[in-house]
Amino acid sequence: MASAFLCNTTSCFMLILLLPIFSNAQPYTNVSSGSSLIANDPTSSWLSPSGDFAFGFQQITPGGGYMLAIWFDKIPEKTIIWSANRDKPAAQGSKIQIFADGRFELDDPSGQPIWSAALASSNVAYGAMLDTGNFVLVGNASAVLWQSFDNPTDTILPAQILNQGSRLVSSFSETNYSSGRFNFWMQNDGNLVSYFRNFPMDDNMGPYWSSNTVGNDSGFQVIFNQSGYIFITAENGTILSFLSSNGASTTKYYQRAILDYDGVLRHYVYPKSDDPTVGRPMNWSVLHFLPDNICISIPTKSAWGACGFNGICSLGIDQRPNCFCPTGYSPMNPSDKMSGCKQDFIAQSCDQQSQDTSHFNFLDMHNTDFPGGDYISYQHVQEDWCRQDCLDDCLCVVVVSRDNSCWKMKYPLSNGRVDQSIGGKALIKVRINNLTLAPAGINLNKRNRSTLIITGISVLLGGSVFLNFAFLLFGFYLKRRKLNMLQPYTNTLAGVVDIRSFSFKELQEATNGFKEELGSGACSTVYKGTLNNENGRLIAVKKLNKVAKEVEQEFKAEVNSIGRTNHKNLVHLLGYCDESQNRLLVYEYMSNGSVASFLFNNSRPKWYQRVQIAFSTARGLCYLHEECNTQIIHCDIKPQNVLLDESLVAKISDFGLAKLLRPDQTRTTTGIRGTRGYVAPEWFRNLPITAKVDVYSFGMLLLELICCRRNVETNVTNENEVILADWVYDCYQEGRLRLLVADDEEALDDIKRLEKFVMVAIWCIQEDPSIRPNMKRVLHMLEGSVEVPLPPDPESFVN
Repeated sequence: MASAFLCNTTSCFMLILLLPIFSNAQPYTNVSSGSSLIANDPTSSWLSPSGDFAFGFQQITPGGGYMLAIWFDKIPEKTIIWSANRDKPAAQGSKIQIFADGRFELDDPSGQPIWSAALASSNVAYGAMLDTGNFVLVGNASAVLWQSFDNPTDTILPAQILNQGSRLVSSFSETNYSSGRFNFWMQNDGNLVSYFRNFPMDDNMGPYWSSNTVGNDSGFQVIFNQSGYIFITAENGTILSFLSSNGASTTKYYQRAILDYDGVLRHYVYPKSDDPTVGRPMNWSVLHFLPDNICISIPTKSAWGACGFNGICSLGIDQRPNCFCPTGYSPMNPSDKMSGCKQDFIAQSCDQQSQDTSHFNFLDMHNTDFPGGDYISYQHVQEDWCRQDCLDDCLCVVVVSRDNSCWKMKYPLSNGRVDQSIGGKALIKVRINNLTLAPAGINLNKRNRSTLIITGISVLLGGSVFLNFAFLLFGFYLKRRKLNMLQPYTNTLAGVVDIRSFSFKELQEATNGFKEELGSGACSTVYKGTLNNENGRLIAVKKLNKVAKEVEQEFKAEVNSIGRTNHKNLVHLLGYCDESQNRLLVYEYMSNGSVASFLFNNSRPKWYQRVQIAFSTARGLCYLHEECNTQIIHCDIKPQNVLLDESLVAKISDFGLAKLLRPDQTRTTTGIRGTRGYVAPEWFRNLPITAKVDVYSFGMLLLELICCRRNVETNVTNENEVILADWVYDCYQEGRLRLLVADDEEALDDIKRLEKFVMVAIWCIQEDPSIRPNMKRVLHMLEGSVEVPLPPDPESFVN
């Protein structure tokens, strides 16, 4: 490999001229001993002489912790290129300081160290942020004692070198900067290797890319030079291999090479001006990347694949991996596309007494494989034989058929990938009765069809020809009806399954003529129903009384959008009816009703149950606001719209329906969405409506969960207790929180959590929406991962 990249004397000399200019030749903006920066001061940073780079604190997310970081300061994105404490975010008020005794240390607000630089000497004279993006600590003799370039995180810059033993570690995701799943390592043997980490441990599971610069062609350094080339050199300076051979001018472009969270090393450029000669848009664009296809590069025996267990990786048009789940599976964590997938149906039983092969079918995925995960393989067999063998094997969840051979896989699946080079197909075994719909164009396999025909013939031969022929026709009718009821949904690479379309007659039959009412509101009535063709599955059917005329044509599209949400704390939308004037929604049945009935009956629920309801509701809202492809604002969070399943797990209902309802469907003023007592003040003040209206409503719900009473209660002893929010704030101010949970020993024993929940609720119900935290911040405060600051006086409350 090295011979292809060996340079002659002249070319080597030219490249040597372009090697990095080391930090001791750069102009300094000195940061003297004793200088410090404090987290939460937006103007507090140390700039390089040109202002291109800044050293200081960046808040990871609004309301989250802080990273001590270096970033590009002149571009809007403020892209981070180095961090000291990526795995341990600093709290507000933390300080980085060059101490008089030579320490360079990041301390939390109490003075406890979070991170410190490993210095070669304690004689630090000053620090400096250089125009190369390198932060250095300089000694009394002008020697560099420490530099960020020697301690990279996931990025290298022009003028930076990776020596033997140095490595890059990817971030966990696009928004989570903590250490992730991949390493890029310049090993001591000179080989540059990309590894899949044994996350969350730090050891490696196996290489998926290598420069092969070992032995006589051993690599010595990775150099990113000022002309924008990235290459490996031998110890004598010979260039062995180019990692990015598409150079770019550092005078016209900002540049960085980063080991992205998906395991791909990408060389990015960003124009320094809108000069038309640059020819690139004013954003980061990819100049080069490796490996070429991460989906098929992950080793089959050493990792669970680029998209996690049961996930499938497909390379997108932009050469980035797309992760999706097979039909019948859903993401483990919707906010982390590489977390893998879980099975959404009951697995095939291995009990010989309850073999249920007739309940399973196969969905075909062409050019798909799960290499390395097979537990047995066969040669010289046809696809139909493979299907039947997998169907009869309770351990088999997928069989891959290719070139007259097949490979059987069991749960969980690993290394899932789609690529034209694979050929053949993967047959995904799914339970028919658990699927909302069957994929378009999918028929039952030949075995099931032939079994029905053979059964019919045997009946004809064994009795009355007329009656048996009638039974046979009836059998075909039932089979056809079952197939029709199972069609269609689209099996796309995005892994999205469209929800089922019901006829009005089907839902009329399922609800026994809409006989058993579960509840009603201003815009709908909910009925209990049973799907007899799905083993008596219970459902809740919501009849919408009025749907906005202007969105009738968008009803299906909007409902389909709601159906694509997938979170354990959202009530699952199973289907809909859009027939003539009838608009109905079909939901999973929640056996324990609403939080309102659970909370406000005669017996007070246990404290731990109320705490879990608060957590679950917050997680559901956080998903709607920040983790959906399109943000969904609920607009009517209240105890009646949070339902409980058989295990008392709370799930938000009626999310995403605001667009479907007419403007006059409201409990308060026309044009305002929501219910009196939970409506945010901005509804009344002609202010922009944002997700913060849900934060306000959640705050009111949280107060009700804490106190087990409604937000307005006239049947109280003292009139200052009528308005729950006012009373809670008074008790908080006066240190009398015990009054809120009188005689609730479980809550009183958990007084610290009680106080924290009260403080969070007060933050949520601030009149000014800009002061309220977002739901992610609320969730972090409830869970204790973020400190809850003292809340201000909400001043007044709208009820």
